Amino acid sequence: MAVSEKNILNRLYFIAGCMFIFGLAVVFKLFSIQFLQGEKYKAMASERVVKNVVIPANRGNVYSVHGNLLATSVPKYDIRIDAFAPSTKNFEKYLIPLCDSLAKFKNGSSSYYQKELRKARANKNRYYLLARNIGYSQYIRFRNFPLLELGAYKGGLIVEQTTKREHPMGGIAQRSIGYERIDEKGNVTRAGIDGAFGIKYLRGTDGQRKKQLIGKGQWKPLSDANEIEPKDGYDVYTTIDVNIQDIAHHALLEQLEKYKADHGCVVVMETKTGEIRAISNLGRNSDGYYYERLNYAVGESHESGSTFKLMALTAGLEDKVIDTTDIVDTENGVVKFYGKSVRDSHHGGYGKITLAKAFEVSSNTGIVKAIDKAYGKNPSKFIDRLYDFNLHKDLGLPIIGEPKPIIPDPRIKNGRWSGIALQWMAYGYGVSFTPLQTLTFYNAIANDGQMVRPRFLKEVKEFDAVIEPFEKEVIDERICSKETVVKVKQLLKNVVEQKFGTGHRLYSENFSMAGKTGTCQKDYSNKEKLNYISSFAGYFPAENPKYSCIVVIHEPDKSVGYYGADVSGPVFKKIAQKIFTDTPIVDEVESLEVKQASVQKEFEGFYKAAQTYKTIMPNVVGLPAMDALALLENMQVKIKVKLEGNGVVKKQSIEQNIKLQNNQVIVLTAS
Repeated sequence: MAVSEKNILNRLYFIAGCMFIFGLAVVFKLFSIQFLQGEKYKAMASERVVKNVVIPANRGNVYSVHGNLLATSVPKYDIRIDAFAPSTKNFEKYLIPLCDSLAKFKNGSSSYYQKELRKARANKNRYYLLARNIGYSQYIRFRNFPLLELGAYKGGLIVEQTTKREHPMGGIAQRSIGYERIDEKGNVTRAGIDGAFGIKYLRGTDGQRKKQLIGKGQWKPLSDANEIEPKDGYDVYTTIDVNIQDIAHHALLEQLEKYKADHGCVVVMETKTGEIRAISNLGRNSDGYYYERLNYAVGESHESGSTFKLMALTAGLEDKVIDTTDIVDTENGVVKFYGKSVRDSHHGGYGKITLAKAFEVSSNTGIVKAIDKAYGKNPSKFIDRLYDFNLHKDLGLPIIGEPKPIIPDPRIKNGRWSGIALQWMAYGYGVSFTPLQTLTFYNAIANDGQMVRPRFLKEVKEFDAVIEPFEKEVIDERICSKETVVKVKQLLKNVVEQKFGTGHRLYSENFSMAGKTGTCQKDYSNKEKLNYISSFAGYFPAENPKYSCIVVIHEPDKSVGYYGADVSGPVFKKIAQKIFTDTPIVDEVESLEVKQASVQKEFEGFYKAAQTYKTIMPNVVGLPAMDALALLENMQVKIKVKLEGNGVVKKQSIEQNIKLQNNQVIVLTAS
């Protein structure tokens, strides 16, 4: 019995000892969590209930060369309420006035909103949606509603801001103006000007805001202020002229529809500076409608066809191995090289003609025979001259997607060289350029041999301060001699002015232009898929070129027509004529003074108020837009004014007598 009791006591001691050790372990663990690892676990707990949320900065605006808005970020707001945050006293006091305001705002029933908000409070709904995707002026209106005006803590107001990119010109030049998009997988697409200059100038610096988890995966802001305020991006002023852009867009669209073409592009460039005044890229969708599908002018490389004949003859003239007075025999319009035929579009050929005439009528046989005779024994000399013209280099454009030109070279392994490469190159096959690369060469000829880089940006600004100006960039001071330039300029002029020139149907006694037609076969290896690329490249006026221009149209309906002179030439002519008839060279303003006494008196009153209360928003409704801008610029706070439309101000986003904050955005709507 004594032995048995002793065993029991031993077991009890053992169990007690284990429990004591376990207790010590628990105490040690608690001590470790509390003092040794406390900060770590506090941080983990905080991360699960509170987090920093990125507040995207407002992307800078994109403007035309004359200050017209091309792309802008418009703030949009979601308004919610934490129905459990207000005290019972405040909730009951302001519920009916709040619901009356909501009913008026939404054209609904006040009793309905009273019922919904009471239900939200009873269910402890801390994230009840009141309005979605509203504008800035509506957001200001909401902030002044009863209860909500008490703020986040006392009134339960929750404001979430997003931005939406809008293009005031609609579909015109939308692809060229561009965008920056991030998909669900984080892949970034950067198209056009907006995409090219987004990171460096337009994007700005994001801010941060703390949000708290309130259950069911929903997060609400801890306050109605940001922890770090976002810094808006800079504004970019492009070289685009909206008047010329509009002309180019509609001229191209009309011709694409007439010829039922697949797609096309047009570029208008200022000759001396290389500034792009218009760029339009239109492709057809499955329903037959045209839209800015891809940036063909910058990113689509294709065989040039007859527009390359200018490069070929310029090379021969510069090397002094040919001359425009040389006689070439076009034979019967068919010449064979290594069993392959070169044909003229004119059945039976043109007989024996000068090389200048061969260019005017775009004789394939005449041009090819001249180049073969000059360079057949030393084709590398021809290639080297093309290299001297910088034709083998891309333009180094900031816009993403420009491919490198293709020029066959016998000295390069896998250089696309063959026995007939030289002859095919002479009339634009085997080589490949984008429309903008081709235009850059034509522009150099118009510019007396100086090759300039195409340019899309004029300057970058923050408000009125210029952050970075962009100047003319010269690729080559002189790609060829003055003598060569004079000769090829005359050739391009004759294409339009001479009776049998391929561009003669574009001729006008009242308006001069020069250029070259191009009709290139596409998918010619398969006769069932055979199509055409129609083009026209040149400049105007012919004597003192102001603008160069290229028009390229792919796959016109062959039953309607496909020659460059018929399909692309009329677009070129329409653009040239309208620029100098519909768009004044010099903008004349009769007077900048306000003539109406009532308007003048109103302005003086507004101005006096603005001088007296320089941090309080004045009432500028009814004032001319330019006067309103001048008035607001005198305020003693740093603000950013966005003007939508022209004429007289009809609406202002900040109401009268509201105290202005630094970096506040004021939107003026004028008509």
